[in-house]
Parts: sequence; structure tokens; C-alpha cells
Amino acid sequence: MNTLWFITSNRGKFQEASRKLVECKIKVVQKNLGYPEIQANSLEDVARFGVECLQDKVDQPFFLEDAGLFIESLHGFPGVYSSYVYNTIGLQGILALLKKTPTSERTACFRSVIAYKEPKESSQYFIGECSGRITLEERGSQGFGYDPLFIPQDNSRTFAEMHTEEKNQYSHRGRSLSQLALFLQERK
Repeated sequence: MNTLWFITSNRGKFQEASRKLVECKIKVVQKNLGYPEIQANSLEDVARFGVECLQDKVDQPFFLEDAGLFIESLHGFPGVYSSYVYNTIGLQGILALLKKTPTSERTACFRSVIAYKEPKESSQYFIGECSGRITLEERGSQGFGYDPLFIPQDNSRTFAEMHTEEKNQYSHRGRSLSQLALFLQERK
């Protein structure tokens, strides 16, 4: 089984990646090396900057991931600022911002960008998206972050009401991880 470092401090992201990539016989090891997450206009820019900061410090294949929740009626907010917004106003703050927004206008998109880097090789990027809607209240106890507020398209349950394996079938991260897995399998 190949080993791949996932540079993240987020235990939830690590668990999702581990369960997804074990299917491809890849063992994911969480490494919290810390790198600055710049405030940028796109998730790709944040991921690219992270790789640039880490590439000289890590001497084996690794990946990192940046994700965001883009709510249409809030013009894409919180987007690239999702982590900061979650840590400052939380889920109740998002619900308060959407208080007067009708259910039909609570559409949103989760996006994930994975940056994969091997020593002396160019970085590879994998993007996953999941469309859905924001609930009227928090629902579920699984997952992390915005999971209790997000219902993926063609579903009636939030990510927080799903187990990791099921969430990985729908989620933005599950989709970007699938692309990474395919890339790694093709390189064997």
C-alpha cells in the first residue's frame, strides 16, 4: 500500500480522504505542518500558495485541500473565506444572514480544490463541486463545518445526516478525491 501525506489540521477532512483513498490501496497520513492560507480570489490561488510554501519542506508526495461554501443569494459568500466565517459567526451566523431568504433561493455550491505535489514535479490540481441548498436550521451530528446546513442536490438529508462513505459519494471533496485517485492509479 502506497503512503501519501495529507497536509491538514482538519481531522474531518483527513477521515474523509482516508476512507476514500483506501479503496485505491493508498494509505493517507495526516501531517499538520501549518502553512499560511492567503486571502485570495479563488480556492485555486489558496491551494497554489500552500504548495509553494510546502514544496521545499516536504520530500515525498503530498496533497492539500482548500474548500469553500458559495451561497448564491449571498453572491458567493462565504466562498474562499469559509473557514474564517465559520470560526467567527458560525452556522447560526449564516442562518441569520439567510433569515429572509426563501427556501427556493437558498441554493449553494460546495467547492474543493486538491493540490497534489511530488518532489521535482509540477503540481496537479483536482476540482470537485457539489450543488445543493442551505437548510432553515442545523440538522445532523455527523461531519464537520457547514455539513449541518448543506443538503446536496437530489437528496433530502444534510451532509451531517450522512456517514462518511455516503457523504463521499456526493460531496465536493469526494469528487476531487476521486480525481486524485484516478490520477494516482494511472501513474502506477
